[in-house]
Amino acid sequence: METQNVKSDSLKETIEIENYGKKNQLPPKSTSYLIRIDKTKYIVETELITGRELLTLANKIPVTNYRLDQKLHGGAAKKIELNDIVDLLSPGIERFMTLPLDQTEG
Repeated sequence: METQNVKSDSLKETIEIENYGKKNQLPPKSTSYLIRIDKTKYIVETELITGRELLTLANKIPVTNYRLDQKLHGGAAKKIELNDIVDLLSPGIERFMTLPLDQTEG
């Protein structure tokens, strides 16, 4: 049996936010979090993140051309503005959804 010499502090678990959101539970504090934006999962290393950062992470550029919503436990959706700060440790966050804003000429 092989033993690896790894500090226990470096073995922090990545917390999947969606799993806790579906159960409406408070996620534990960690060094990294797995979130879902549309159908893609991303790892972030902070529990506080802005709407602008979420859209940039999902490569929705320019961010002003997209709407960002947060899907909550129970099916509710909350619009996230670019400068809104999302606390990933809040209970009930399941995932994020983007929607391109129509650009009409006029």
